[in-house]
Amino acid sequence: MTFLCIAVSLGMAVVCSPTLAAEGGVTFEQKTDALLIRADGRPLATYVYRDPQILRPYFKDLGAPGGIQVTRQHPPKEGVDPVDHATMHPGLWLAFGDISGADFWRNEAKVEHVAFAKPPSVDGGKGTFTVRNRYVAGDRTICEETCTYTFQVRPAGHLIMWDSTFRSDRSGFYFGDQEEMGLGVRVATPMMVKPRESRYRPGRILDDQGRRNEKGIWGQPAAWCDYSGWIGDTFAGVMVMPDPRNDLPCRWHTRDYGFLAANPFGQAVFTRGPVRQTEVKPGQPFRLRFGILIHSGGEDNVDLDAAYRDYLQRRARD
Repeated sequence: MTFLCIAVSLGMAVVCSPTLAAEGGVTFEQKTDALLIRADGRPLATYVYRDPQILRPYFKDLGAPGGIQVTRQHPPKEGVDPVDHATMHPGLWLAFGDISGADFWRNEAKVEHVAFAKPPSVDGGKGTFTVRNRYVAGDRTICEETCTYTFQVRPAGHLIMWDSTFRSDRSGFYFGDQEEMGLGVRVATPMMVKPRESRYRPGRILDDQGRRNEKGIWGQPAAWCDYSGWIGDTFAGVMVMPDPRNDLPCRWHTRDYGFLAANPFGQAVFTRGPVRQTEVKPGQPFRLRFGILIHSGGEDNVDLDAAYRDYLQRRARD
């Protein structure tokens, strides 16, 4: 039996009741301060919207078709996983090291979950929900975010469509210029480009230009970037695709130890050019959109260019 979440209000609480789901569909199950998201009855991800140690919402335990988990275990297991950045790299997240001087990447400022603006729902095998978040530093509210997540099963894998809009009606704010800005992923330990154990085969980072790994991709602009590797006998990965309609193109912060981030703001650090602050005026919306594909299969079985085209077609319909 699967579960569908329905809201009792537009506030923080959602209630899940058992229901049937169409084959290939997405379902939601409420957990404590979290939503478990399934596709084809297998875990796709868990969305955590309150955590006393990580002061921002995030996804953990991203699952590819067939049930392979492609993100590092959260929390990481001592002796199995590298334990660096345990509270900064929980799986998949959108965070910023500098919004008007406040650091939301390193958990020095807080992103508060305000409400489910649109509760979890399923239609035609596709699942979606919308949240409202408040960005707070001390007693200062810097801005608010409205974010819609959409989950679909596609031929290439599980697709997450991420659509965030930031605004403040009271005062302007800015996004700063540094490495730790944007949409980040920490992949499963066996997928690292440079694994720490000989029993793991090296993974790889690949972008749309054919560049590879940290040395070839770090700081470069690209339409998409994929981090993949072997988990047992299965080749699996996570592909991040910034929407080309975003106001700013992304450069890539890539690390062979299992991390990548799509960064639309880090210009000086990547190009050694002048520092740029991205100003957002009072009442003005600032929108960031991404696609995230979670895939598995043989090393050459997923056509990443075709998956990117499929994402562009999907987002054009929503």
